[in-house]
Amino acid sequence: MPPSTGFDRTAAALRACRLCRDAPRFGAPLPHEPLPIVQGTARARLCIASQAPGTRAHRSGIPFQDPSGIRLRDWLGLDEPAFYDPDRVAILPMGACFPGLDAKGGDRPPRRECAPRWRDELLAGLPALDLVLVIGQYAQAWHFGAIPDGLTGTVKRWRAILDEPRRPRALPLPHPSWRNNGWLKANPWFERELLPALRAEVAAVMAPGPSP
Repeated sequence: MPPSTGFDRTAAALRACRLCRDAPRFGAPLPHEPLPIVQGTARARLCIASQAPGTRAHRSGIPFQDPSGIRLRDWLGLDEPAFYDPDRVAILPMGACFPGLDAKGGDRPPRRECAPRWRDELLAGLPALDLVLVIGQYAQAWHFGAIPDGLTGTVKRWRAILDEPRRPRALPLPHPSWRNNGWLKANPWFERELLPALRAEVAAVMAPGPSP
């Protein structure tokens, strides 16, 4: 068995974390037993920077094992074996635990304790990353800073963001939740223009051999 890497050690520590339940800094404690969910190894070249696990992921311990995951895999052109291969795909939510439901039955925002404690350390353990897919407003605010024109404006600038001289490169996406069906209908350019480019980028990153 290969020796553990910095990412392995950080991910193991994160999976044992109970900060949002036992020492919350932002509001009430997490109302259920934490189940931090993270995927990856130091060899991963693609990173999915997501929001937080949902109810199904909290029950199974598997990220994106729900209709949102089906849609996301379709967007990326990946099947389940490729998507869940930690040597190829890292999945780093802004909040590693299911944050609970709000009064309307929707998921609460990611717990704010999580990212400042763990995110930089996890990303530092992924030296092979070529591309980060930045999903949703919380991940975009963390990775891109203030978003004056909102998620739609950020995603519309995807070409410029992808071409920025950064490594790893980044590409913003909306969340694949069914709650965004209206957004997708109102922004047909996303499927017409962004999705083909996204699938080409993912295919290049997932291909064996040197980085593109």
